[in-house]
Amino acid sequence: MIKKYQTIINETKGFMSPEEGQGLYDFAQKASQRGPGLEIGSYCGKSTLFLGAGFQKNNEILFTIDHHRGSEEQQPGEEYFDPDLFDDRINKIDTLRFLRTTLENASLEDTVIPIVSRSEVVAKSWRTPLTLLFIDGSHTFDSAETDYLCWTPQLIENGYLLIHDIFPDPSQGGQAPFHIYQKALNSGLFQEVAMIQTLGILKRR
Repeated sequence: MIKKYQTIINETKGFMSPEEGQGLYDFAQKASQRGPGLEIGSYCGKSTLFLGAGFQKNNEILFTIDHHRGSEEQQPGEEYFDPDLFDDRINKIDTLRFLRTTLENASLEDTVIPIVSRSEVVAKSWRTPLTLLFIDGSHTFDSAETDYLCWTPQLIENGYLLIHDIFPDPSQGGQAPFHIYQKALNSGLFQEVAMIQTLGILKRR
């Protein structure tokens, strides 16, 4: 799968390794045999590409939620600020235009439905059961916990919960994704399926 999209992957900004991306694709392909999936945190569309390609295989839909104003660490003066993403006209980060370019280049516009909002706002009126949930939004404890609490109830039995940037060692990275990963395991509702670098994959019991 990766070879087919290699040029687009290389041109798309993001923080997803090829191995993790392949994992997203593989589990998206499995999940999409049973219904639609949802991504929280699309950024410029690198992870969306992997997931969307998997859902496209089975003619299913991937919803992706992002407010597209960048996370806390992507703002001007912060560690992950990218001036290419800053729109001088509105004096804000704007990643939506990059996501749309990625979807167009990858021919995924009929598969991926972008939702421009905060995940907790969308969750208030969500009624569609999900076969896969990928959490990769803001990595603050409050945001990660909110994404987990709002969206895991929407997963069907044997649906997949994927969480990115899991670092058990605090010296390697932020702890919010690891916190909700542990929360899912300790809840008894999920069982561990695989760990691909920092991508944790769980299945709902």
